This record gives sequence, structure tokens and C-alpha cells, in this order.
Amino acid sequence: MTEPTYLTATRSGYDAITESCAGPFRAALDDAPLDRALLAALAEMVRRDHPDPLTVEVGSGHGGTAAYLAKHGLSVSGIDLSTAMVEYARRTYPEIDFRVGAMHELDIDDASLAGLVSWYSLIHIPESDRPAVVAEFGRVLRPGGYVLLGFQAGDDTLHFDEAFGHEVSLDFHRLDPDAVIAALDAAGFELVARLVRAPEARHTSAPVPHAILIGRKLA
Repeated sequence: MTEPTYLTATRSGYDAITESCAGPFRAALDDAPLDRALLAALAEMVRRDHPDPLTVEVGSGHGGTAAYLAKHGLSVSGIDLSTAMVEYARRTYPEIDFRVGAMHELDIDDASLAGLVSWYSLIHIPESDRPAVVAEFGRVLRPGGYVLLGFQAGDDTLHFDEAFGHEVSLDFHRLDPDAVIAALDAAGFELVARLVRAPEARHTSAPVPHAILIGRKLA
């Protein structure tokens, strides 16, 4: 089956910029107290409710968010579309299992995970495919399992032909939190938490509101 064009473009783009963007991407949590607090809260809820806190970060990039979740007691692994990103994460965090994969077709058994995190990775999925991807998250989570989604809030798409000095073709979709919540509801989740934080002028990567949603898979 032919791969969707946006997946090919996203993989190629991140393969190209992996080394160049490592510093700012890996440091993104360092000055983001609300982000860290909600990731830590997710980890605590997963550990509280599941003796085996098996968790996957989908779109794990350089591996920093997965490593943060591991420090908070989760048995975490990472999946990323980009081979270069996976290789970088393996070198940097050898104690964590990172592998190549696509979020729309996860190589994970049904109802096997206690937690799933999509940290600024759903932003690369077009609106037409987003409900199916969220449904795939629901497929791999066990009843009572948690999903956390982080994304820029809005209704537009940014396209980049150049990033970090490399030629790319990357789309960054800003998402409507209400639409994402509707997709979670359709996939069998109940909403646990919704945070939309205001733009922070000192962060060049955050000129728009950012949203974090946490859902819990219903039985």
C-alpha cells in the first residue's frame, strides 16, 4: 500500500534536521513548568491505577520526554517515524527502548498499554486522518489506561520549506481542543484534564496557545 505523502515528507524532514535541532528540542521541557507538572501527573495516575505502568510515547523524537516519564516511574518506550531521530534517542538514552514506527498503525497489541503520550506529534497528522489515529491510541490502551496529548492550539497550518538550515517540507497543524476532545470521546475516552496555556513571549516556539489533554479509556 502506498504511504501517505505527508508521512514520507515528515519522515524525510525530521531525518534531515535531527542533529541540528537536538539542542532546542531536548531543552524544551527545561523552562516549561506546567508541561512538566502535567507529564508528572500523568505518570502518577498511571502508576496509581496500573501495577504494570507500560507506557509508549508516540512521536518520541530525541527522547527527552520519554526519559522524563521514565524518571517518574513509568516503564516507557518510544516510537518515532524518523530513523535518524530513533538512532539519536538510542544513543542519548540507551536505557530506553526506541523503535521506528507510525502512529496511525502501531505495532502494539490491543489493550496492552497503561499509558500513551503524543507530545507534539499529532500536529503532523492532517485533520482528515486525526480521528483514526486517536482511535488507534484507544485500541492499544487497556481499560483505565491514560492518554496525554500535547499540541499548539488553533485552526491553521504552518508549512516550512526550510528548517535549521535544511530543505524540508513539513506541515505543523494547530489543533482545536474541542475537536480533539470529540475524537477522544468517539474513541472511547473520558476527559480527565484540559489545559490551554497562554502564549509565552519569551519562548520563540510558543507564540500561540498550547493545549494539553489527558483522557482515560473507558471499560
